[in-house]
Amino acid sequence: YVGRGMLSGAVAGAVFASPPPGSILAAIMTLWQSGSSGVLLLVKNYTGDRLNFGLAAEQARAQGVHVDMVIVADDCAFAKPSKAGRRGLCGTVFIHKLAGALAEEGCPLDGIVAQLTKATKSIGTLGVSLSPCSVPGCQPSFQLPPGDMELGLGIHGEPGIKRSKLAPADEVVKMMINHMTDPSSQSHLSLKSGDTVVLCVNNLGALSCLEMAVITRAAINDLTSRGVLVSRVMSGSFMTSLEMAGASLTLMKVEEDILRLFDAKTTAPAWPNLSSVSMGERKLYVEPAERPAACEMKSDQGQFTLVVRPVLESVCKALLQRQEELNALDRAAGDGDCGSTHALAANAIQEWMQTSTIPGNPCLLLTCLARVVEEKMGGSSGALYSLFLTAAALKLRESCDGAGWAKAMHAGTEAMKRYGGAAPGDRTMLDALCPAVEELMKLSTAPPGGYRAVLQAAMEKAEVGAESTRDLTAKAGRASYVASEHLTQPDPGAVAVAAIFRAVFEALND
Repeated sequence: YVGRGMLSGAVAGAVFASPPPGSILAAIMTLWQSGSSGVLLLVKNYTGDRLNFGLAAEQARAQGVHVDMVIVADDCAFAKPSKAGRRGLCGTVFIHKLAGALAEEGCPLDGIVAQLTKATKSIGTLGVSLSPCSVPGCQPSFQLPPGDMELGLGIHGEPGIKRSKLAPADEVVKMMINHMTDPSSQSHLSLKSGDTVVLCVNNLGALSCLEMAVITRAAINDLTSRGVLVSRVMSGSFMTSLEMAGASLTLMKVEEDILRLFDAKTTAPAWPNLSSVSMGERKLYVEPAERPAACEMKSDQGQFTLVVRPVLESVCKALLQRQEELNALDRAAGDGDCGSTHALAANAIQEWMQTSTIPGNPCLLLTCLARVVEEKMGGSSGALYSLFLTAAALKLRESCDGAGWAKAMHAGTEAMKRYGGAAPGDRTMLDALCPAVEELMKLSTAPPGGYRAVLQAAMEKAEVGAESTRDLTAKAGRASYVASEHLTQPDPGAVAVAAIFRAVFEALND
């Protein structure tokens, strides 16, 4: 936080300990001798900090330095704080920013002290954690059983005021804000509908960016539901407690004159580039545009529909039966979910058949299936299958005979190659699909009575292609990042394609 527009210096002590007075005095004198008109000490409310910074301030005054001190005490944990008062927590970072901005504007020292003293009364902070922390070389600062969380922690590894069972983020955040704003607590932050706040969601050390985003969203939603306008949001690591897996929420009630100071430029590297647009002015959730209701179009349920239903049922059954096999094949090259993602598609198609009318038009059928797998299957597999079906459906608008199906299969395969970036020989699902589709191109010239033989040959080509991936080097997909010696089994995507071809053939053969 050292930089133009924030602090001029920072003095560190040992881990979780106040810096010695001599170091503090050295910093004060360095600034004074460089021509400063005064030096302001910003101190968190801990006994050691107050004593050491206070001693250094008195020593500096004895040498003629114009020095003053502001103590930050923003902790909302204790309903009845002890004589030591509320602890100084992440709200101190807000005071760093306000002080630096005021100094840059040329505000005199006593004016800065007056404004900061007022500002500290409008800040509240509360922490929660799923783990303790450990000073290097020492045991954890306290014990916390799995499944429990600690509310009201400080920043020096000390335990909190209350322990409870782990709960969803929305519930935890609501509990925290309720505690921070409880009027019966002497440490509460008075907050009512119509107030404007700056929110800081502070990572205490070990939470992931994803977890921080979840907590931040929960805090914004909770405050908005209370009628509070969230004008600025900070989310990140601003005041940590080593590797503690927790977060703190800091709220500061603000007016426009304070927001101006928050928005003032600073070169301090740890201060985030805050948006000046209030959360209340942003549209956080956008309803998706209504999609064309192609799947709901009426179409005749003729012979085609009677043939399609058992084919789809056969494909879904085959994919569900081979879920674990596909997952096992995928563990060597990926995250082990190939079978699960195909099962998602199978279950979604089964549900769609139970709740929707199967179109009697091949183009509409493939369009509907494309949307089902796009929305329900997920991942790259969902995108690839949806690309295939969408591109194929366009060709079936022109013709639904053997030549039309041949063109459709070719168009679908080309779309997968174009957007997926893979080609036959890259150890992907295309190694099963492309040979099969090449065989299906014979539908263009085969008589209707020869369709069965073409489909059987395509199925066999798909199975041979899938087996051939056992000896191929992966050049695309997640498997391309895995050493070749670990890839001794067939590609799971290719195996799934071969299973689909066999399921289609067997259903039509029956």
